[in-house]
Amino acid sequence: MAEFIVAIELGSSVFRGIAGKKNLDGSITVQALVKEDATQCIRKGVVNNIDKTATCLKNIVAKLSKTMKQNISHVYVGVGGQSVRSVRNVIVKDLPTETIVDGDIVDGLMDSNRGMDYPDLEILNVVTQEYKVGNQYVVDPVGIKGTRLEGNFLNIAQRKLFYSNLNEAFDKAGIAIAEIFPAPLVLADNVLTESEKRGGCVLVDLGADTTTVSVYHKSLLRHLAVIPLGGNNVTKDITALKMEEREAELLKLKHGSAYTEIADMDPALTYSIDGERTIESKQLIELVEARVEEIVQNVWHQVPAEYVSKLLGGIILTGGGSNMKNIELAFKKYTHMDKIRKARFVNLAIKSNIADINKHDTTLNTIISLLAKGDMNCAGGPIVHQQSTGTDLFGQTTTTTTTHPTTNGEGGTQPHTGGDNGGNGGNGGNNTQPTPPPAPGPTPAPEPTPAPEKSGFFSKLANKLKGFGGKILEAEE
Repeated sequence: MAEFIVAIELGSSVFRGIAGKKNLDGSITVQALVKEDATQCIRKGVVNNIDKTATCLKNIVAKLSKTMKQNISHVYVGVGGQSVRSVRNVIVKDLPTETIVDGDIVDGLMDSNRGMDYPDLEILNVVTQEYKVGNQYVVDPVGIKGTRLEGNFLNIAQRKLFYSNLNEAFDKAGIAIAEIFPAPLVLADNVLTESEKRGGCVLVDLGADTTTVSVYHKSLLRHLAVIPLGGNNVTKDITALKMEEREAELLKLKHGSAYTEIADMDPALTYSIDGERTIESKQLIELVEARVEEIVQNVWHQVPAEYVSKLLGGIILTGGGSNMKNIELAFKKYTHMDKIRKARFVNLAIKSNIADINKHDTTLNTIISLLAKGDMNCAGGPIVHQQSTGTDLFGQTTTTTTTHPTTNGEGGTQPHTGGDNGGNGGNGGNNTQPTPPPAPGPTPAPEPTPAPEKSGFFSKLANKLKGFGGKILEAEE
């Protein structure tokens, strides 16, 4: 049976599903990629409609299963958006006299941190910042003697309501979760370089409804925040020019610019909306730039003051919103940072025949990263199709079962129908003939056991004839 990994990215406007496998050379082959509109599923960091979310998830798994020609046993899930944030926490433990710190003491500190009870948050992941033994700050305190140990932690948390509703939606959809990943952390692992993390950088994921800001320094995540602003806000602003959102989105994608130099503006330039109306390019520039400036200013406001001067790696842009023209210039102007780059694709060797994967346009970085993070086989049994083929001579419905074959260990194909063997002593593929009913009237002499029938049809015919003969005898008596 073929093995593959499945991951689902829960976006604020789109859910994406992906299936693929890891190769011996370290590369990843993407075999299937699907998406579903999710605009009515998640709102403001909460699973707003459990039924629609469950339906959306079922559709994604069904599409992936159809492409892979196998059932899917479980999936990895990436969560982000307004449901996720970082919370700093400090745990202090006083040690008896002078004590050499060991692994058990450090683990106890971590357990105390994970046991923190936030009113509306559930801890999803923990990034240890540093430890303090006495007056000494260290990354690893094991082996150091002291009377007081302090642990500084960055807890990656998600809303409890989001977590409970999400699990309910997956249960309703009948989909098992292998593991839930904080999408921003998984994304950073695959688009940032080690030197960027070490020197300090800001990863900005520009989504449709939200923008995620991740600050790194000395190879560790230092701050994570999600801003409720994204590309859709720009689109809605453009609708002020008296057009529908669909038209506004097309206009943004085709002519929108995050920043335009005054010298490059053409006051006479106009854009056609629907073949009948036109707008001045100046109007579009003003609307788009105003909203982009607001987004960039909010991003920069999320960078803790202590790290503003420690960003040697600069700002790295990703997500669908980073495809807007001149987005790098806008960030340079409003943050005064010179080092800006766009992470068009993950730092992985990806093989695929899927056109969207090979575009390398920043929109699929998160879902590919989630696939790379998974390590468990998500393949279930083969898909079994049962369909009615009509009725036989005696009015009984007949069905045909079709099983997609799976490769066996010897390179051949081994059909597998899943489940148990139907109680046939291991011969699950054999059909058991029904026992014919006894004929009414006098008890007949015992008949010899008939040989196994070669055809189900002739067996049924014989049974019917026996019953018919019994009725004739009864009538004569």
